[in-house]
Amino acid sequence: MSQAPVPDARIAELTARHVPFVRATVVRARRPASARPGDTAVVLEDGRIEGFVGGVCAEATVRAQALRTLASGEALLLRISPEAAEEGAAGEAEAEAVEGALSLRNPCLSGGELEIFLEPRRPVPRVLVLGETPIARALTGFGPGLGYEVAGPPAGGFAAESLAGVHAVVVASHGRDEEAALTAAVRAGVPYVGLVASPRRGAAVVGGLDLTREQRDAVRTPAGLWIGARTPGEIALSILAEVVASVRGRDGARSAAPVGGPAATGRPEPRTAPDPVCGMTVAAVPDTPYSDAGGERRWFCCEGCRTAFEADPGRYAEAR
Repeated sequence: MSQAPVPDARIAELTARHVPFVRATVVRARRPASARPGDTAVVLEDGRIEGFVGGVCAEATVRAQALRTLASGEALLLRISPEAAEEGAAGEAEAEAVEGALSLRNPCLSGGELEIFLEPRRPVPRVLVLGETPIARALTGFGPGLGYEVAGPPAGGFAAESLAGVHAVVVASHGRDEEAALTAAVRAGVPYVGLVASPRRGAAVVGGLDLTREQRDAVRTPAGLWIGARTPGEIALSILAEVVASVRGRDGARSAAPVGGPAATGRPEPRTAPDPVCGMTVAAVPDTPYSDAGGERRWFCCEGCRTAFEADPGRYAEAR
């Protein structure tokens, strides 16, 4: 983790590149604490931290909670203290939560206390539309009202690099350049790929793609949820409804199933694990210290806990 302040230019760069991240800002610090109010960091989707919001133990808690806010999309005021939030609490239960705030006991802290505001910055969903048809124009017109970035094909075509960060590709060109766009989008791993076509023509087009069977099955055709749409505007609405279902984690939905609240964002909850030495909940990501001593991978808040575990794994065998 870099301990230099995070410049505004870095925030702007991540935003321009459509990279999801969490901005962490220290808003209160009770001594002794290494962080000071105004210290900032960004937590990237893979758990890497740039900047400084506290020592290694505070960093472990910030990483775990920041990844959770990135999954939920909701900002959080995080209070980290060496004291239990409630008498008699234990482990992960040593937490007190109110709406928009969470207090966690961190047994590793040296006596100080921190309050850190975690603000998830997730790029708006990007949708690329191929075609100059009435349906394609209607799709582009609906974008601003949804808060989505809906645009035509990139200048360089559907190259893999131009599809990075794109959530959906909709091919609505009625036979023009369909195969190349669909193939590129599927191979690039775009979450939603839809083809506007009749069931018969759509099956023929998809069946002729130079893809595996599993990859061909990823193409939605006819694109859109079944709502009895007839006009170009109605068809565009049904397609965007299916895209929204994909964005919100209802991938594959073909009915008007309700979306389950703010947590249904299409991002999986981050994997966490208890530190077997101190009991902290940490994010199980590459930047978190871990050890395979004892025959099972365990994750730790800091090098100190890992060293203690590796010295005597049997002592902590019951921790899970």
